[in-house]
Amino acid sequence: MGPVSWIIFGALAGWVASLLVGVSERQGCLMNIIIGILGAFIGGLIMDVLGFGGTNFGWNWRSFGVAVLGAIILLAITGRSRRQTR
Repeated sequence: MGPVSWIIFGALAGWVASLLVGVSERQGCLMNIIIGILGAFIGGLIMDVLGFGGTNFGWNWRSFGVAVLGAIILLAITGRSRRQTR
């Protein structure tokens, strides 16, 4: 995947994760892209540690699910840290 594909994939994964977590109205498109790309990285690391192996840089449902899972984890961590600082 090229950089443009990463941006589109990250935007979709971040948007779905933000809908599932319930923060979609508080973040914009740029944050969805950032959360989605970082979530894909985090999800990939977690899957690798758990032994589900192999890096896959393609557009498929497994990759999308891993990216959304990682983005949900990232949103949960950042949401918890925001609540603790207030």
